Amino acid sequence: MDEILKKIEESLERVSQAKNPDELENLRIEILGRKGYFAELSPLMAKLPADQKPIYGRQINELRKRTEEIFNEIKEAFKKTSEESKFDLTLPGRSHPIGQLHPLSIIEKRIIEIFVSMGFDVVTGPILAPEIETDYFNFEALNIHKDHPTRDTQDSLYLDAEHKYLLRTQTSPVQIRYMLENELPIQMVAPGRCFRRDLVDARHAPMFHQVEGLLVDEGINFTHLKGVLELFARQLFGQDRKVRFRPDYFPFTEPSAEIAIDCTVCGQKGCRTCSYTGWMEILGCGMVHPQVIRNGGFDPEKVSGFAFGIGIDRTAMLMYRIGDIRLFLENDKRFLDQF
Repeated sequence: MDEILKKIEESLERVSQAKNPDELENLRIEILGRKGYFAELSPLMAKLPADQKPIYGRQINELRKRTEEIFNEIKEAFKKTSEESKFDLTLPGRSHPIGQLHPLSIIEKRIIEIFVSMGFDVVTGPILAPEIETDYFNFEALNIHKDHPTRDTQDSLYLDAEHKYLLRTQTSPVQIRYMLENELPIQMVAPGRCFRRDLVDARHAPMFHQVEGLLVDEGINFTHLKGVLELFARQLFGQDRKVRFRPDYFPFTEPSAEIAIDCTVCGQKGCRTCSYTGWMEILGCGMVHPQVIRNGGFDPEKVSGFAFGIGIDRTAMLMYRIGDIRLFLENDKRFLDQF
């Protein structure tokens, strides 16, 4: 056995010095092949005493297994070296195009940045801003009565026969949830997706994006609303923009208003984008209805506030002069690469 071990060690020394796969294969045949060195060892077992044959056989098998492992390790090393040598490190690197933000994400990010700079908190997540909402938070707590048309199944996407749960139709429910969980002053914006049973056309889609805003504290009045939203409109659309407030109606605000800016396309001369009025509506707003403040856990005799809602899709269409909302949903790279 000592002579066998010495012979195998000498053979493995030659294996470790093999310069290429062909030389390694020749050595493998010489040592492990059908007529190789290990094959010559088997007949020796016939000359051994019966009690030594199992010991001898076991030792020879272990040596053969270890030798095969060494051959495989060196073979893999040659293979890896061969694969690495295929790469020409002198060639210039390949450029991989990186992605960019979706136009809706760009506008949402910009809107949030403006309000954060004014001290507003950003509220997201399934706890305070769930997309599957209850009828109470989506309608009842916002002073939207049961006979209001928006609560009809033709307008809202209910998830159960009892109409207890639905996909939220607006981000306004976040107002109530946030007021119930926080102390004064309340100053927040809530971006997110909304859902309505709309047919898809150039200006409507069953899924759209909003940013809801709310400010509640002692002594808040319409002057504060006007100052904050005029500042927002000019920071987003340009400092030279004209801003117009007109009366409107929303169940959760009183008084209510719509805000419009002078048309960025025609300069108030009149065009299809502004329906030939010279003005483009950008958001709805108003002083929070006393009942909504009460539903949020505060006394409307002591505190007041204002709320606003901005359509991100509509704002992006105005800023980028996009005439069809469906372009935001089609994932057409030719369209997205423009942003």
